[in-house]
Amino acid sequence: MAQHVETDLTIIGAGPTGLFATYYAGFRGMRVAVVDSLPELGGQITAMYPEKQILDVAGFPSVKGRDLVEGLVEQANTADPTYLLGNTAVALEGDDESLTVTLDDDTQVTSKALLITAGIGTFSPRPLPAGEGWLGRGMEFFVPSFAPYAGKDVVIVGGGDSAFDWALHLEPIARSVTLVHRRDAFRAHQRTVAQVRASGARILTNAEVVELRGATTVEEAELKVDGETMVIPTQAVVAALGFVADLGPLQSWGIETAKRHIVVDQTMRTSRERVYAAGDVTDYPGKVRLIAVGFGEAATAVNNLAPVVDPHAHVFPGHSSEG
Repeated sequence: MAQHVETDLTIIGAGPTGLFATYYAGFRGMRVAVVDSLPELGGQITAMYPEKQILDVAGFPSVKGRDLVEGLVEQANTADPTYLLGNTAVALEGDDESLTVTLDDDTQVTSKALLITAGIGTFSPRPLPAGEGWLGRGMEFFVPSFAPYAGKDVVIVGGGDSAFDWALHLEPIARSVTLVHRRDAFRAHQRTVAQVRASGARILTNAEVVELRGATTVEEAELKVDGETMVIPTQAVVAALGFVADLGPLQSWGIETAKRHIVVDQTMRTSRERVYAAGDVTDYPGKVRLIAVGFGEAATAVNNLAPVVDPHAHVFPGHSSEG
């Protein structure tokens, strides 16, 4: 029999923004249900870079991804939320008084308001053309743990933040790290690029992986660098080529979108009544996609939807330090 959950606020997305929104909704006295398609809390941090040091969260000069998630979960749990993990929200129905979200296991969640904090929505890694058939045999898309790369020759393909972050963190433990990028220009933070350049990692630009070779797992990679062929030993390849973002079922929910993001106003309200959004999934003039910004948007959204959940509530909550 399908489960039916009734609550005040449904939050779709259990990444940093969703977890902070969960805490804040509890602080405002709301009952909360949190839905996420991933089986664990923490969103992209847990799935992609739990070992990464994060440098731009207020109050933490440096905090490891998994430690940040651990603190956010502890904070969110003060709201005593209902977690519905490993479930994708597929449909939304509602009227002037409530909304019902249906999950892919037929669970229905009815609430007075909905907050979407789903990061970049559903996503799939961009494939490495030469990597077909090698996934799990020495080639991976994510680096959830550094330990398996100790003592190996690692090739990282890409020129964005993830590629350079992983190069920086793997260089001290791997036998060698080679970063391969098809252009001279990078999409990574300049400070991280400078740190990788100053490390023992090798950066090859105007380069691409032509072929991966090995018996049962990857043993070497054939590269083309400035038109010349190069073969290097490698026992681990990380394809950090970014992701194809997709809002998935959310696109059919009657919510205005722009370039695979949800359009919101200054209160984080979407074009649909009782539906709000915060974090990377949102779009508005001047939008900056950072974890720190997502935290502020979560508080803005929850405070503005509070009167929707309870007509007697005020937008301004008072200060958390007040008795």
